[in-house]
Amino acid sequence: MANVTLVTGFLLTGFSNVQKLQILYGVLFLLIYLAALMSNLLIITLTTLDIKLQTPMYFFLKNLSFLDVFLVSVPIPKFIVNNLTHNNSISILGCAFQLLLMTSFSAGEIFLLTAMSYDRYVAMCCPLHYEVVMNTGVCVLMASVSWAVGGLFGTVYAAGTFSMPFCGSSVIPQFFCDVPSLLRISCSETLMVIYAGIGVGACLSISCFICIVISYIYIFSTVLKIPTTKGQSKAFSTCLPHLIVFTVFIITAYFVYLKPPSNSPSVIDRLLSVIYIVMPPVFNPVIYSLRNDDMKRALIRLLQNTYGQEAYFI
Repeated sequence: MANVTLVTGFLLTGFSNVQKLQILYGVLFLLIYLAALMSNLLIITLTTLDIKLQTPMYFFLKNLSFLDVFLVSVPIPKFIVNNLTHNNSISILGCAFQLLLMTSFSAGEIFLLTAMSYDRYVAMCCPLHYEVVMNTGVCVLMASVSWAVGGLFGTVYAAGTFSMPFCGSSVIPQFFCDVPSLLRISCSETLMVIYAGIGVGACLSISCFICIVISYIYIFSTVLKIPTTKGQSKAFSTCLPHLIVFTVFIITAYFVYLKPPSNSPSVIDRLLSVIYIVMPPVFNPVIYSLRNDDMKRALIRLLQNTYGQEAYFI
């Protein structure tokens, strides 16, 4: 057997080798990260403190915001630090934790979004049975399963990937650790467990996508029966962005995890990776919550309780 050099650390691929551009990217992503963090933490605060938001929909929204905060907080701070310090290195242990957490939170988000679409289906199509079907126990069970299954996928992928030695190039052609890039530099010739796990994950993701599409088909058919145009437009303006964001998230996730890695990723490759990481935490609060009248009133109540009645006029 030929001698091989084992990899003891990795180098992540940034967006530029020019130091001034690296600083620019670092500051830009810092602003995006802070915006995602503050908007999701605001939703968590409102749905926790406001008694009028203690419903199944806002329970799921709070869990979604937690997942978004955790998902964006895994790769982006490291990317910011790398750009500001001009150092793209990451240890094997750091890469393993990054892969574990990102896979867990991404998978958990997919399952939670599926649960949320079922919640909206019951609310729109079976309103008389909504409180019975979506009781507290069912909501907690659905959210717990989403977190648990996500954690299981993350553990399987991370354990399977890092149970093998790495040799050859230590460069990962992404700004975060991903499975395809790590498999490319693996010394092992038995990767069937990882590929089987990826296959199962892809099938489950497609199943979740199909369930969501079916749910929205029933929802749209119910919405079209609403006699007022205002009611229809309100329902469509809420449901269509949900479906669009989830579709983009699934497509970019498939791109990140299933596309064969390249030694020199193109601009499109990097753009899709950024969309996969940044889009859900940034746009989910806007689409799901911050345009919601209940959330706006809850924010006003929070400001009133915090700063007094004058906050109402802000």
